[in-house]
Parts: sequence; C-alpha cells; structure tokens
Amino acid sequence: MGLVTPDFGLIFWMTVSFLFVLFILKKYAWKPILKSLKDREVSIEEALKSAERAKDEMARLKSDNEKIMQEAREEREKLLRDARDVKDKILADAKIEAKAEADKLISSAKAQIESEKLSAINQIKEQVVSLSIDIAEKIIKNSLDSDKKQKEYADKLLKDIDLN
Repeated sequence: MGLVTPDFGLIFWMTVSFLFVLFILKKYAWKPILKSLKDREVSIEEALKSAERAKDEMARLKSDNEKIMQEAREEREKLLRDARDVKDKILADAKIEAKAEADKLISSAKAQIESEKLSAINQIKEQVVSLSIDIAEKIIKNSLDSDKKQKEYADKLLKDIDLN
C-alpha cells in the first residue's frame, strides 16, 4: 500500500526526477519542438495564403474565360451576320443579273420574231404577186385568143390611161 499513500522520500525523488526531465526537455527538446511548431504554423499559413491566391487567380481566370467566351460569341454572331449579308447581296445581284439576261433574251427573241414575221409577210406578198401574175396571164391568154379581142383590150387600156 505504499504506492497509494506515498511517503516523503518518494515525493521528493519524483519531484527531483520530474525537474531533471523538465530541465533536459527545456534545454534540448523544447526549443526544437517550439521551432518546428512555429515552422509548421508558418508553412500552414503560407499554404492557406497560397490557396487563397490560387482561388483568387482561378476566379480571375474564370472571369477572363467568360469574357473571352462572350467575345468569341459576339465575333461568331458578327461573322454569321456578315455571311448572311454577303449571301443576300449575292442572291440579289444574281436575281438582277438573271432578270437583265432574261430581258435581253426576250428582246432578242421579239426582234427575231418581228424579223421573221416581216420576212414571212414579204414572202407571202411575193407569192401573192407571183400567183396574181400567173392568174392574170392565164386569164388574158384565154380572153385574148383572137387578134380582134387583143386589139379591143389594147384600145381599152389606152383609154383608161390618163395622159396629163
């Protein structure tokens, strides 16, 4: 039962050994332990600051990325708008050119039709004149068989001619 109720000698030697261990710890271990704790605290603080800087950098990069994406969208929209404008202009020019070409072809066709019409009318006139002459020649031949009839016809033509 000596440990439950310690006597004066045990308390004295326990105090001496505790102070001795405390002195050795203070002399050799306490400074390195405190230094390593301080170093650890500084490294943790630097790591936190670094993490905060990285977080700020990420936020800035995200903001820059959003800005770049918005600029890219605007550029894409501008390019699409320009392409649509160019397409519309090309279509309008093509329509104008096609209409001009069609008008030119129509006027050329009208001129050719008019020319062929005049040519056909002239051919018909020539045929009518030729047929009229042939018919008149045959009628005159039949009606002027005799010399007497020819003389009478010539006299009639002379009378019909008006000599002014």
